[in-house]
Amino acid sequence: MRPFLSGACLCAVLLAVAPSGGAQDWKSALKQMGGSTSGSKGSQSALSQSDMSGGLKEALALGSERAIKGLSRSGGFLDDKNVRIPLPGSLRKMESSLRMLGQGKAVDEFLQTANRAAEQAIPKAAPIVGDAIRGMSFSDARQILSGPDDSATRYFRDKTSGALGRALLPIVSGATDKAGVTRAYKNMIEKAGPAASMLGDDLDVDEYITGKTLDGLFLKLAEEEKSIRHDPVARSTDLLRKVFGS
Repeated sequence: MRPFLSGACLCAVLLAVAPSGGAQDWKSALKQMGGSTSGSKGSQSALSQSDMSGGLKEALALGSERAIKGLSRSGGFLDDKNVRIPLPGSLRKMESSLRMLGQGKAVDEFLQTANRAAEQAIPKAAPIVGDAIRGMSFSDARQILSGPDDSATRYFRDKTSGALGRALLPIVSGATDKAGVTRAYKNMIEKAGPAASMLGDDLDVDEYITGKTLDGLFLKLAEEEKSIRHDPVARSTDLLRKVFGS
C-alpha cells in the first residue's frame, strides 16, 4: 500500500519557519517575530515588517501543508482532473485510437503508474519548501504581499524548482521502473504510428512525470495562497487574520 504523507515531512515544512536552534513550535516562533505592539515609532515599524514576514511565512507553511497532504493521498493526482498527469504530447489526443488498437492496458498502466509515482514522490517536497520559507526576506515578503494572488507561488517556483526536481526524480524513476511504464510508453508510440513520430524516442518519461508532478504542486499552492488572501475562513490563526485582513 502506498504510504501517505508522513508526519515528519509535514513537520519539516512547519518547523522550517522557526529560528534555528529553537525548541519552540512554528506558531510560537512566528508570533514572537511580531514583537510588542507598544513602544516607539521605530519599534512599531519593526513590528509591521515582522508581522508582514511572519504572516506570509505562516500562510506558506499552512498552504504547503494542505497542498502536499492532499496530493500525497491515494488518488491525490489520479482522481483530480486539475492535476492528473495525462499521456504525453500527441498521444494525449490519440488515446481513444490507442484503445481501439488494443493498447488500452498500456494506456491505463501509464496513467496509473505516472500518477501513483507523483503521489509517492510529492512528500519529498516538504523540506525543500521549508527551506524556501525560512530564507524569505522582509523585502521578498513585501513584494509578494503587494503582488498578484499567486506571487508567493511564483517565488516558490523560482526558488525551489531545481531542487524539487532533483529530489522527486529518483522516486518517480523507481516507481516507473518497477511498473515497466517506459516499456508501455514505447509500445504506445509504436502502435500510434506516424502521427506520434514527432514525439520521437527521446522523451524521458521520468522527467516528464516529475515535471507534471511539480506543475500539480504549484497549482495547489496557488489555490491555497489565493484562498488565504481572500477567504477569511482560510485564515486559521491570529497572525494570518491580522496580516491578510488588513
